[in-house]
Amino acid sequence: MFEIPIVILPEDIDDMQHVNNVVYLRWVQDVAISHWRANATPALQQAFGWVATRHEIDYKHAALPGDAITARTWIGAIDSRRFERFTEIVRTVDSRVLTNARTLWCLLNRATGRVTRIPPELRACFS
Repeated sequence: MFEIPIVILPEDIDDMQHVNNVVYLRWVQDVAISHWRANATPALQQAFGWVATRHEIDYKHAALPGDAITARTWIGAIDSRRFERFTEIVRTVDSRVLTNARTLWCLLNRATGRVTRIPPELRACFS
């Protein structure tokens, strides 16, 4: 499992005085990108990139101004061209799950811009 702290910004708060649902999706992406950068070699990062092809998000509880938040992510199933990624957004003080997400990420070759097979050395970085 990989995690990062999240800071709630004033612009994240909607007119209901809690974090807007769209912001959670940004956090899902932020933790995925951070995980990629932390685990993949510079050569792999230069050669490949990811695009999301599907998001599923379950909103459980609201994040409020002043809450300390942690985003946690881990890899699920891996096929020849895709990673399944799970994310949990939790309130840090009590580990209450605010949001669960499942995202499918497709690997792209940066040089061609096309979907490509996941090479063994990339798979190994996340196993």
